[in-house]
Amino acid sequence: MLRAARVIHHNMLHAILRAPQAFFEATPSGRVLNRFSKDVDTIDCLIPENIDIWMRTFWYTATVLITCSALTPIFFIVIVPLTLFFWWVQRFYVATSRQLKRLESVSRSPIYSHFSETITGTSVIRAFGRHSAFIQISDMKVDENQKSYYPGIVANRWLGIRIEFIGNCIVLFAALFAVVDRNSLEPGLVGFSVSYALQVTMSLNWMVRMSSDLESNIVAVERVKEYAETETEAPWEVVEKKPAAEWPGTGKVEFHDYSVRYREGLDLVLRNLTLSINGGEKIGIVGRTGAGKSSMTLCLFRLLEAASGEITIDGVKVSEIGLHDLRSKLTIIPQEPVLFSGSLRMNLDPFDSYSDEEVWKALELSHLKRFVNNHPSKLDLTCTEGGENLSVGQRQLVCLARALLRKTRILILDEATAAIDLETDDLIQSTIRTQFEDCTVFTIAHRLNTIMDYTRILVLDKGQIAEFDTPTNLIGQKGIFYGMAKDAGLA
Repeated sequence: MLRAARVIHHNMLHAILRAPQAFFEATPSGRVLNRFSKDVDTIDCLIPENIDIWMRTFWYTATVLITCSALTPIFFIVIVPLTLFFWWVQRFYVATSRQLKRLESVSRSPIYSHFSETITGTSVIRAFGRHSAFIQISDMKVDENQKSYYPGIVANRWLGIRIEFIGNCIVLFAALFAVVDRNSLEPGLVGFSVSYALQVTMSLNWMVRMSSDLESNIVAVERVKEYAETETEAPWEVVEKKPAAEWPGTGKVEFHDYSVRYREGLDLVLRNLTLSINGGEKIGIVGRTGAGKSSMTLCLFRLLEAASGEITIDGVKVSEIGLHDLRSKLTIIPQEPVLFSGSLRMNLDPFDSYSDEEVWKALELSHLKRFVNNHPSKLDLTCTEGGENLSVGQRQLVCLARALLRKTRILILDEATAAIDLETDDLIQSTIRTQFEDCTVFTIAHRLNTIMDYTRILVLDKGQIAEFDTPTNLIGQKGIFYGMAKDAGLA
């Protein structure tokens, strides 16, 4: 059982860690938490105990019935109807309790989700004085859960009465047949038979209850198995399609009639993109909210898989190579900076691939050297979970330093400087221009002034290419980009 529990948990953990982004968008965090907490606890602790108690009570009950039948063979006549009645009670109760258990498990997930969301948004809830509203919502969700939990207890009592009846019948007939055959039985054997029969009620009760609990708790295995069989992302490595170590050499990116959707059944977010970007070009990506700017960058990392079409980098189809080979060759500075709890050095260089000199150089170029130098811990400065002890701007600079360390041929900036003041933004842009001079850079622009000197500007509209040319030409055409530049006071 211990081995089975370990294997089941490992399979689910592996599947969840490798699940595509669409899974997490469609699945509430409370549901995943419920699987890893309550359901795994059931498999680890409750199911082995259920099997153990069921086996003990089964053999005890079988021993009692055999003993009574051996002493008074006429007892066999009673066993048949009692067994049939017992079987009917068990099937009726088990089927009902299993469904009640499933309902109770499903209604528990929203409690976890609400609690998790409340903890995450505590500061906002306090700011707006919404404590009582969230407590009320929590109470409502607990009440919904109790609506499934209470009938389970009622069903348990229903079972108890009928099992008591069967147990009392066994005691009654064991004593009655012993009295009928009193002339041929020894008093000691009669006492032995009746005393065993007196305890069979509890044994029967536990046997049915354990059968029920086992069937109910097996639902936990079913739920965990469902997540263990979740469709995972593409393989980490495809040996026969492994690109060369120096790939990509120039950073040429091409989209060939490329379309993508977030999940099966949803509308396309990018439609028939066809464009070619030469190595070393600086491409600014602009467009209104929902135009598909971030989706385009997610496609490069294969966080979204193509609905049709193809992306090639230096002639290599990204859909054919392993995810690790692809993602290790691309660098992104995201809109929301990601930091892990641990030292600053670990956040900059998690795989310990670079020397301290290289790390300090990256910090200097990202304008963080003075801040880190003034801190007593230097590179061992502790970052709390999510980097909460650093400002949003500092976190963004840490992500920039991380990108400077890796220095891959393709860099993607997803509105990376949105949370930074204009002065720091200018410093970062100058660093990117000098340090990534020979790299292909995709920048989703928050401020148009940061991309006005880029090689070309890609304007997306409703998932399609609306305009794609140099900034000067686009302003001259007086199209969508001209209107955006005019609003920003740049035209």
